[in-house]
Amino acid sequence: MALVYQPVMQLSGMLVSLLGWVLSCLTTYLPQWKNLNLELNELEIWTMGLWQACVVQEEGGMQCKDFDSFLALPPELRISRILMFFSNGSGLLGLLLSGFGLDCLKIGERQQEQKKRLLLFGGMLFWISGITAIVPVSWVAHSTVQEFWDENIPDIVPRWDFGEALFVGWLAGFCLILGGSLLNCTICSTEVHPSSVHYAVAEQQDQCQCLETETRP
Repeated sequence: MALVYQPVMQLSGMLVSLLGWVLSCLTTYLPQWKNLNLELNELEIWTMGLWQACVVQEEGGMQCKDFDSFLALPPELRISRILMFFSNGSGLLGLLLSGFGLDCLKIGERQQEQKKRLLLFGGMLFWISGITAIVPVSWVAHSTVQEFWDENIPDIVPRWDFGEALFVGWLAGFCLILGGSLLNCTICSTEVHPSSVHYAVAEQQDQCQCLETETRP
């Protein structure tokens, strides 16, 4: 039962990590990091992402404009771009390494120590990817809260609010950390792989046959 449980846990970790990586990539390009509702015109909703600002109109759909300069962005958006790229890259590398370290993969079946190292490195990369996805969305959320409750800004000035991309980013980071934890938990298991058991039994049978041959008169 334990031998079946370990590959299932590895596949679960891979699927959860894959989901987190896809959500992380989606968060990077979604323009809804911040939302702004104008009281004067309730039919328009302004949104801001890492790459562009958009206005959503009920009749005209969505119109977006890319930011002109990277240096003109606020510090939290500039650093968020870099961290999200790093999160996506480390998550992709973690998927590749962990994929080659799965027990269900027949490649390198006799090299269990190397496969465990790949799973360990992949799980650590998922942790790094999850943390670097949570940090930028949390930073943008923190700056949004500070601006929303800033007493120096007049009340008539519209305030930015949380966008949907922030919640997608938090979910992505949680999935990546959870997937990496599931993979690393399987490494702590001391169960023996079925193939190694097969080879050990075959070797023991050969030794017994040799002993029987030598003891015969």
